[in-house]
Amino acid sequence: MGAQEEFSEYVGSRWPRLVRSAVLLGCPAHEAEDVVQTALTRCLVHWSKVRRADDRDAYVHRVLVNTFTSARRRRWTGERPVEDLPELGGADETVAVDVADAVQRSLDRLSQDQRIAVVLRYYAHLDEQQMATVLGVAPGTVKSRLSRALKVLADDPDLSELRGTS
Repeated sequence: MGAQEEFSEYVGSRWPRLVRSAVLLGCPAHEAEDVVQTALTRCLVHWSKVRRADDRDAYVHRVLVNTFTSARRRRWTGERPVEDLPELGGADETVAVDVADAVQRSLDRLSQDQRIAVVLRYYAHLDEQQMATVLGVAPGTVKSRLSRALKVLADDPDLSELRGTS
């Protein structure tokens, strides 16, 4: 299999997870695809390096986190008007929206380092060593970031309300 085919296969299998990771890192949905596309473009240019990496997923997530961080430095990330409002759903959809909103607000309360650690661990399912590689820090630093983030999330009133423990 050639490099182009291998890259295409990799992207095809990882695209939804990478986009969701970008959303959980803090990108609006419309921007998440752009951030992932930029990260994957960087990976394509250096695909031979990505192919040789011990853990491709960790490598690509590192590029994604770096791309996200760079995009945050350059752009204003406030609200943006949209032409069309989303359709209002029924009661069942309302619950899903409430849960998503509570999770998003809770993630917003974390520092950027904590949020990245939570997304990489609990959404991307990277282990501590992979996370340390992605973030360029020691495994102990990963553990402390996760510990502090989980403490913040455990005390979060929005999540307590969802658990029914307010």
